[in-house]
Amino acid sequence: MTPRNKEPKDAPEERASLAEDLRRLEEIVRQLEREDGDLDQSLVLFEEGVGRLRSARGRLGEAEARVKKVLEDAEGTLRAEDLDGGT
Repeated sequence: MTPRNKEPKDAPEERASLAEDLRRLEEIVRQLEREDGDLDQSLVLFEEGVGRLRSARGRLGEAEARVKKVLEDAEGTLRAEDLDGGT
């Protein structure tokens, strides 16, 4: 692989919030929709967008699993547990 000499603006942090991922995705889409964009920069933005989309989907999947866990409580009481079982 060849190293990239251009780092995307606002590269995803180790774990950005869902709101940050969505905000940045909107910004990336606006930039990619411009017709005057450079191909190399567009590819960098596209790669960043895919990473942010995966991060957002992961967060939504985690939230869905937590909601299901609360709703599936066998005793009928509402309670929430961490997905990792508290470890």
